[in-house]
Amino acid sequence: MSFKVVVTFYVPGAVPTYDELLTELGAEVEKTLCTTEEELISACSEADAVIAVGIRITPGYVFSPKVIENLHKCRLIALTSIGYDNVDIAAATEKGICVANVPYYCLEEVSDHAMALILACARKFYQLLPDIKNGKWSTQAEYLSALKPLHRLSGQTLGLIGFGNIARTLVPKAKVFGFRVIAYAPHVPSILFKTLKVEAVELDQLLKESDFVSMHTALTSATKHMMGLQQFKKMKPAAYFINTARGELVDEKALYTALSQGLITGAGLDVLNSEPPSPDNPLLKLDNVLITGHSAYYSEESREELFKRPWEEVVIVLQGEWPHSLVNPQVKERFGVKWGAHPK
Repeated sequence: MSFKVVVTFYVPGAVPTYDELLTELGAEVEKTLCTTEEELISACSEADAVIAVGIRITPGYVFSPKVIENLHKCRLIALTSIGYDNVDIAAATEKGICVANVPYYCLEEVSDHAMALILACARKFYQLLPDIKNGKWSTQAEYLSALKPLHRLSGQTLGLIGFGNIARTLVPKAKVFGFRVIAYAPHVPSILFKTLKVEAVELDQLLKESDFVSMHTALTSATKHMMGLQQFKKMKPAAYFINTARGELVDEKALYTALSQGLITGAGLDVLNSEPPSPDNPLLKLDNVLITGHSAYYSEESREELFKRPWEEVVIVLQGEWPHSLVNPQVKERFGVKWGAHPK
């Protein structure tokens, strides 16, 4: 039996592929560059499996109900990401299509990056670096006065919104610096908090007590823009906001207001609502913001994990087994109805 596998956003040299894993299956691999729903439908309508590269590369690059309805043979959408907000999971499940992500990749990289942003904000690198280039130096009394206040990290509170794999990887790194760590994640079992000696709190308490608020939750319809003006008003004026998760968790207009009006002191952002941002995005013009261009995930090691795992998941599913990282386990009830047999 011959299979067709479509890679949806292939850029030669930028996206590594592992076609050799599919050779023994006799699969045909088609590499495309889709940026709209119509292009996804045209490329993937007869695919047995889809490897979806990237997350919302363009507004139209989304596996919407319309796209999924036109995937006539597809058994698997394998994502090159932890997040899956560019796939309508309910529609895929109803259609009998498995969705798989890469849940354990870049844990070290993103947690390192979050810690780096925390440190950079705490030591006011956003002010120091441009000032040094403009001739100011820390021995000048006037300059030191402008940096005030700076506080040691030991004893400060780090609040994590979300307590998944990345957040839990960050905890021991933060504790090395003496942070007290609290977290808001109402659906996470209490044993995970106890194991890492992290206090579970409500969101309002986290916002009021934290010196640094770091986002680590998934983007869903319920969490979109969960950080709005009312939430920023509850934070300490001396606090910093860190986001290495998803840009759309934050109302950017509210964040701009909070930063420009002194509701909070600064922010370290790896992700934005729209990427790349418009040149007139007001956040780009603020002096108290560090923006790192959605690079937190990257290392040579994580890049291999990111791209190799989806190819492996395709092999597994086309051989008649469930993917290791199944996002929608409810699909098991529909899979047999559509395909006439359940995977092993």
